[in-house]
Amino acid sequence: MVYVFLANGFEETEAICPIDIMMRAGIEVELISVSDELNVVGSHGIALKAHKKINEISLADDLPELIMLPGGMPGTTNLLACRPLREIIVNASEAGVPIAAICAAPMILGKLGLLEGKRATCYGGFEKELIGAKVSRLFRVVTDGNIITGAGMGVANQFGLAIVKKIRSRKEAFRIARSIRFI
Repeated sequence: MVYVFLANGFEETEAICPIDIMMRAGIEVELISVSDELNVVGSHGIALKAHKKINEISLADDLPELIMLPGGMPGTTNLLACRPLREIIVNASEAGVPIAAICAAPMILGKLGLLEGKRATCYGGFEKELIGAKVSRLFRVVTDGNIITGAGMGVANQFGLAIVKKIRSRKEAFRIARSIRFI
């Protein structure tokens, strides 16, 4: 099970594309709203209906295989403002759960101290927010240990495939990449 956390203002492609890729790999995905509403509206007006609200989940009850944070503005700042989400991210990281963040969302990991000494990437202009990271401008998707970061919407497929590789296998990621004509 992968938890994808959604806040109003999320970047739609950065959420939907990796979700689709994970589902093609047979990964169960739960959309979690960080607000009091199940309906979450993206930065371009596309609404998604979450499966659960953040107050309905507990890592003690069900540790996910991975946590994913789509970017977008003001989605990223809305995610960062959610104290229960910040606690979930830190607790999940301490438990060894992989965390994937794309576009502006890696700044959340930087502000929580989870990028210390790790290679990471983000959308241009947010590099200073990746506190403690070795910022890569060369690679569009970077995996370092249990952290996966992506540079933005244009690499949403590659980001999704990196998630599949991390929690399933390189072989499965390659199979999906071929089936969607990514390679």
